[in-house]
Amino acid sequence: MTVDVAGLARRLDVAQTSGIETTSIEADCRLDVAGAYRVQDHLVDLRRARGESVVGVKLGFTSKAKMAQMGVSDVIVGRLTDAMQIADDGVTDLSRYIHPKVEPEVAYRISRDVDIDDPSLDILAHIDAMAAALEVIDSRYLNFSFTYADVVADNTSAAGFAVGEWTPLGDAGDRAVTLRAGDVETTGSTAAILDDPVNALHALADMCRRHRIELRAGHIVLAGAATAAIPLDDGDVTCAVDRIGTVGFHATRSMGER
Repeated sequence: MTVDVAGLARRLDVAQTSGIETTSIEADCRLDVAGAYRVQDHLVDLRRARGESVVGVKLGFTSKAKMAQMGVSDVIVGRLTDAMQIADDGVTDLSRYIHPKVEPEVAYRISRDVDIDDPSLDILAHIDAMAAALEVIDSRYLNFSFTYADVVADNTSAAGFAVGEWTPLGDAGDRAVTLRAGDVETTGSTAAILDDPVNALHALADMCRRHRIELRAGHIVLAGAATAAIPLDDGDVTCAVDRIGTVGFHATRSMGER
């Protein structure tokens, strides 16, 4: 059976732009990982056609528990665009999302273009800074239920992100993390990100080579979630990563309802 890659991308794009969730792709057709990344490519191209620019990448399934839950051994990679970015201490409109959740992350900044085909690539030589970050995830699938291929095709649920003040690259391993969203607080450690966020960077380089995802100077890399996600509702959201920094934004529905 031939998979309509462009059609699946349009279906996911309509779900995102309309705020109306869709059913699992794999409920209708089988989609391998390579095909899922092709759908993601088309989905990102639709965003570019609307004037958005790719400003970075994000990693998912960087928790070993989540990998085990999904029955996989690889991280997943999605693209970040400028339209997703929320200013530090800025505001995000909840009407943009379907059923958003927020996660605390460590962000890295790429200092120069990466040759993903270089067999001797040292990804750390291309990173010059790190920061505390927040990611808004918002699966476009019904009831936030999806398969591995589904979530890859849906650009790994990427929906929004905020990055705190950049600090020189250093050790980000096993740093305490606190996430507050409204009245909910959770704590964790950067060790939840593949034991050390630097391991996520190495995994990123391999996945970008396999799936032809560009890494350019100035790109932001979200290395993965340091705690479980919290549902995002009206109120202030803050993330603090020990000895790395803080970041926050305000979520509101006052800017309009879908």
